[in-house]
Amino acid sequence: MNTPSSALTPSVILFGRVGDMIMLTAALNRLHRRYGRPCQVIGAGPWNRDLYRAHPDVSRCWTLPRHLPFVLTPAWMSVVRALRCAAPGPVYVAEAMPRQVRRIRQLLAVSRIDPARCVLLEDGSRPGEHYVDLLLRLAARTPAALSAERYPLSGVAAPRLVTLAPERTQCEALLHERGWQGRPLVLIQPGTGRTLSARSRKRWAGDNDRSWPVARWRELLRALRARQPGALLVLRGAVSELPLLRELHAAIGLDGVQIGGLGLRESFALMQAAESMISMDTGMAHAAAALGLPVVVIMGANPQSLVLPRSPSRSAVIGVGGPPQFTRADQIPAAAVFDAWCSLPPRSGADDGRAAHEDHCVAP
Repeated sequence: MNTPSSALTPSVILFGRVGDMIMLTAALNRLHRRYGRPCQVIGAGPWNRDLYRAHPDVSRCWTLPRHLPFVLTPAWMSVVRALRCAAPGPVYVAEAMPRQVRRIRQLLAVSRIDPARCVLLEDGSRPGEHYVDLLLRLAARTPAALSAERYPLSGVAAPRLVTLAPERTQCEALLHERGWQGRPLVLIQPGTGRTLSARSRKRWAGDNDRSWPVARWRELLRALRARQPGALLVLRGAVSELPLLRELHAAIGLDGVQIGGLGLRESFALMQAAESMISMDTGMAHAAAALGLPVVVIMGANPQSLVLPRSPSRSAVIGVGGPPQFTRADQIPAAAVFDAWCSLPPRSGADDGRAAHEDHCVAP
């Protein structure tokens, strides 16, 4: 890592969803190691603050609107000041959507940011390139204003999330309160942004490649119960998704299946206490892998080679489905998912996402 005299603060801009912002952490670590200081992140989801809380590679996080003009948000001037104050630190634009790139270019121009400080993701991904590798390739580039020799590459090559001791203590209290303590915990993530949001379900009705039929969830959970009778099966979702989780729970009709409606940080802590997870191709699958939780991911139209979650501890991540064999999740039989879950190795304690060097972490 660079000495304090040469250290710079990298700024990273990406208006991604939860999974995108988790995969971005691999690039954030590389930039932190290159330039000697944690990154400041500019995103488009208010949940980014929770996502990056106490993350050693993030110093602060700003939220701008994904669609509205930037100048209409109170954070606008704060972002401008942050970009200017970070000079001569590099600015990495990890956004690939043309419309958003145009808006970010306008933001940088209005903020009078020197273009020589900036690196934009303009060439896009290479054929068959994983999204994490694309982000790492961006982080390997050097702005024209800086010297590549002075800021050599280093850092991990996989996403990582962390939790804090109070969050883990709170999770232990939750497990004790609900009588879940001492039992193998298997988390089930049945929904995505397209399925557990009423607005998204309407938008994607009849065209959702990442939806799995209730009958298949019922078949899978019965097989899990028969294989491991002592395990606790928990349908996980956000608090706002509880009504839909209850509908699914009633439709499955299996005794002993629990519902866990939790916030983002509570979910991260629960993943650390769990034994394994079965998830649709969604942001929570990336969170599980980034926290070292063995996970089976039910894919839709996304090829595994491009977006399958990665783990910093090499914990097992098994994808089921995806092209060329399948183009929709509802084409995947329950037996294939069950077999994948049975092949997961036991969880290792090598890296469970506990915050390393917590005294050096700066919370947003």
